[in-house]
Amino acid sequence: MRWIALSDQDNQWFAPRGLGRPETAPDLVESGPDALMTEGSFVLETRVPATDRLEPLFVYDQDGEWPLHLALHAIPGGGVSLILDQGACPLHQTVSYSDDGRTETLRVTYSWDALRRWGQLAVERPQDGKVITVPVRSPRPMRVIDAKKLLRSGPGRFVSSHIDFMALSAGIEPIGPMPSLVPSTPIATPDGFKRVADLRRGDLVLTPEQEAVPVLHKVIRTVPARGSFQPIRLRAPFFGLWQDIDVSPSQRLLLSGSEVEYLFGQQAVLLSTRHLTGTPRAYFPPTGLLATYVQVILPRHEALNAAGTTTESLFVGRLRRNRDRLERSLLNGIERNLIPEHGRPIHPVLRAFDATILAERRVA
Repeated sequence: MRWIALSDQDNQWFAPRGLGRPETAPDLVESGPDALMTEGSFVLETRVPATDRLEPLFVYDQDGEWPLHLALHAIPGGGVSLILDQGACPLHQTVSYSDDGRTETLRVTYSWDALRRWGQLAVERPQDGKVITVPVRSPRPMRVIDAKKLLRSGPGRFVSSHIDFMALSAGIEPIGPMPSLVPSTPIATPDGFKRVADLRRGDLVLTPEQEAVPVLHKVIRTVPARGSFQPIRLRAPFFGLWQDIDVSPSQRLLLSGSEVEYLFGQQAVLLSTRHLTGTPRAYFPPTGLLATYVQVILPRHEALNAAGTTTESLFVGRLRRNRDRLERSLLNGIERNLIPEHGRPIHPVLRAFDATILAERRVA
């Protein structure tokens, strides 16, 4: 857990020892005027507006011995334009998702390791996991005082109302598949329900068909509890739950039954919990600055029984075939041959409109 700063539309927080860490914990970064962050990650998440012109979302300008120009603009057709200039080798990149003209939310992560002369800009679309990465050549270290200015109101800085949050980490933050269950979530096993945080490699879990399958890996990540990371509480008894559970907005439920067959001509479909907020079935509970999520990887992307409802296990696709993406993901350190391949989600994934209709019929 290396998050040191967080900013949303209402408040700003900065803690050199790390957000959420005890006061006695050693500082993760120095706080003097000349202190440098030789590595770190700046994360920004925004809702991209429909626009017919270039529209600024975030702009930061600083001149002097440590110049930094970082700008993010919305572009017509659904996408963003990124500019990063640290005084040498400026980067200008346009990322467009013109396949459907809708982007909903984008997460931009700028990570740098000046000692290794490595840097990367990554643009993720949380709703479907699409990622585009661009290398940054020989990034400069960032002064801690300048890093703080990225997240604090001041001259040379513009933040649109479309920005959900910005955060700063003292480490290289992973990109790609993310866990989506809180550690206390009960998961069905042949020996009864166990907390997902207590599962280990080789433990057996039960699928909805009562098949016992082994846990190949478990991944854990702590993230800012904002935007597409903000926990959602699913309320019992909806969707078969016998207790409320908190999940990430990216967690998907597996639903089946006569309504599914009638509406979609499928035996089962996947529904993202982000589409349930604002209904009696789910809401955003009070939360702190950070949230920790856990998920397990199963051989064939099998489903899990979580407190009575059916949830998706972690979908990793063919990540192991891409060495660069694997190295930048939470699965880094796991031998490639031990990572399964998931060709595609086990069932069709509903869009927002269809998901809302199905959820309403389930409780009608």
